[in-house]
Amino acid sequence: MLEGRVYIVTGGATGIGAGISRVLTSYGARVAAIQPEPIEGTPMFRGDVREPSLWFDEVVSKMGRLDGLVNNAAITGAVALAPFLDASRGHIDEMLDVNLKGPVLCSQLAARYWKDRGEAGAIVHIASVGAYAAQKNSSIYCASKAALSMLAKAMALELAEHRIRVNAVAPGDIFTIASKDASGPRFTPLGRRGQPEEIGEAVAFLLSDRASFITGETLVVDGGYLSY
Repeated sequence: MLEGRVYIVTGGATGIGAGISRVLTSYGARVAAIQPEPIEGTPMFRGDVREPSLWFDEVVSKMGRLDGLVNNAAITGAVALAPFLDASRGHIDEMLDVNLKGPVLCSQLAARYWKDRGEAGAIVHIASVGAYAAQKNSSIYCASKAALSMLAKAMALELAEHRIRVNAVAPGDIFTIASKDASGPRFTPLGRRGQPEEIGEAVAFLLSDRASFITGETLVVDGGYLSY
């Protein structure tokens, strides 16, 4: 389905990002996983989504091409929690810098790359059910994820003329190390937590030609949680 294609997955070596990377690889793609810090024994590129201009060109050069971008890196889980009245300026800045500004900056570089070459491309933002259902002590997190859903829609409108599709995936309660102790949705109609690879399957679909007429949408993958 994705044979020979190359994708950048920010935060692609841990949690949901690792599941996305594994699925894309299983479909024949090559993945450049971007992490802010090295992880022993894990193939990846070191880079901070807040400063993609420092690594984007080098990564694309080493990979040889770029077909799609997955904006997955985010501050999530227990470290993202903060009561609204007590959230510090530092916490607010870091949440928005990583969760929202990072995807904006990375997407600009990817879109310019394809526009300059006259090539089609696809971008997927990883949002959250927190974009639709408020979660206690997660006001800043929920706001950042809601922004990604609208960012996908607005970007899709602007970039369609350049044959660049933009969508988002909103995961529900997915089991990762970062989220195992976080508060939030735990009960779904399907009766279980999701797995990172199940998000990866949704991302792979949106990146593939099977989704060639889909842009500006957010695909919710939550086990039916938002049906309540």
